[in-house]
Amino acid sequence: MQTFPYFDAHCDTLSRCVEEGWDLFRNPGHLDLERLSAYAPMGQVFALYRDGASAPPAELFASVRAQADCFRQAKERHGELMKRCVLSLEGAELIGCDERRLEELKGWGVRWINLTWNHPNALAAPHTMDRGLTEAGRSFARRARELGIYIDVSHLSDRGFWALMELDGGAVVASHSNSRALCPHSRNLTDDMAREIFRRGGFVGVNFCTYFLGEHPTVDTAAAHIENFLELGGENCIGLGSDFDGADVPEDLSGVEDLPNLWEALCRRNYPEALVEKIFYRNLHQFLQ
Repeated sequence: MQTFPYFDAHCDTLSRCVEEGWDLFRNPGHLDLERLSAYAPMGQVFALYRDGASAPPAELFASVRAQADCFRQAKERHGELMKRCVLSLEGAELIGCDERRLEELKGWGVRWINLTWNHPNALAAPHTMDRGLTEAGRSFARRARELGIYIDVSHLSDRGFWALMELDGGAVVASHSNSRALCPHSRNLTDDMAREIFRRGGFVGVNFCTYFLGEHPTVDTAAAHIENFLELGGENCIGLGSDFDGADVPEDLSGVEDLPNLWEALCRRNYPEALVEKIFYRNLHQFLQ
């Protein structure tokens, strides 16, 4: 039986573990460490996430700290399995949009941060709004860059995306975003956005959420989004951004155990295994180096 490599840029499993009392090693969700252990080599970016619309700032920060503690404890127990696993932060409102907390997050192992999730905050606006970055948002992004933390443009407004591009020529991440050319949802990237990310040597992770794939989505729909990004020049910059445990997904991508279905779908499109291996693992692994 073939062993597949795997490195995924976004899942929300930690938040489910804290909120629902799941164990990160074995749980009923889309993803756990036991199922991830079937892949070699394996990496996973675990998002720190909570909907910050109504909770007070102190409660939000306590929630993400609890998730970071869950991650740390799992790494202490399963260090070899999790040696390539890192964290991201899905929404700067979870740290009060306070750039002074960026050093603490770096110490936790956070490698990138969304300026906002689905609500406007002091830094930026989400994909549903026609607003760019605030001055605080520009300052936050610059400080993150100084610390070696990438900005994640998934969830960011179009104007916010291009305002971020004006700050400098550095790489950015779209950890879980698809092609707007194939599915005209504002959470997806336009071709011009994707080309700009690729030009900068950034990374795009293809999202398995049904809403961002298109009508009647299957594993072949996800393969089509990958194919579109390949045609835009993303051979060295695209990979997986499943959104497992944070989204509804197609039946044939119902959990991390189904990823061989996507590998086979890409091979059916006559992509060489060396390229599929880059998409599944190497591109994200090299980006994080």
